[in-house]
Amino acid sequence: MNWHPLWLSLEVAVVATGVSLILGLFLAWLLVNRDFRGRELLDALTTLPLALPPTVLGYYLLITIGRNSWPGRLFESVTGGPLVFTVKAAVIAATIHAIPLVVKSSRAALETIDRACERAGRSLGATEWRVFFRISLPMARRPIAAAAVLAFARALGDFGATLMVAGDIPGRTQTAAIAIYDAVESGDSTTAKWMVLAISVLVASIVFAANRLEHRRV
Repeated sequence: MNWHPLWLSLEVAVVATGVSLILGLFLAWLLVNRDFRGRELLDALTTLPLALPPTVLGYYLLITIGRNSWPGRLFESVTGGPLVFTVKAAVIAATIHAIPLVVKSSRAALETIDRACERAGRSLGATEWRVFFRISLPMARRPIAAAAVLAFARALGDFGATLMVAGDIPGRTQTAAIAIYDAVESGDSTTAKWMVLAISVLVASIVFAANRLEHRRV
């Protein structure tokens, strides 16, 4: 058995979860605490990756970070290599798929906390960021942690968008989901069976952990 695709998926999911948690918390805070033109549009755009077919999302990413786009050209001029068909592209695809889960859950959690505590912090001279990190975030930590766990599971199983922008290069960009597809296509039922079993056990454990966090919410 070649377990490299599974380890690569875990690495991609860890990085994607970290990035999506940072960006998702910022977007959730913005949607909860700021009233601005385009707010509903921003909310819709953050939800879009959940609604779009993965191949459509992958096509958008391919146009956005491909070699003919300015981010792709900038990345290639700095690093000397293209961004697409690399592990970094796989991380971007997994992050885009994971962010909506973090935003939706974090926004719901931030909207349910006691606003009196935040007002008390501001009245004592705390800045908005201090109020967020010292009051809002600790009060909503359990549902946010559960959202991060689910985002990790979502990033771990990404297939369509990752295949579009990172490709299927064994030993380099072939993640577990893509390896399972290749194994089934080639008739390698043993590899497909063990890889599916490993992914299923891992994701089931992640979902169980997320449910435990939600049930222990104060």
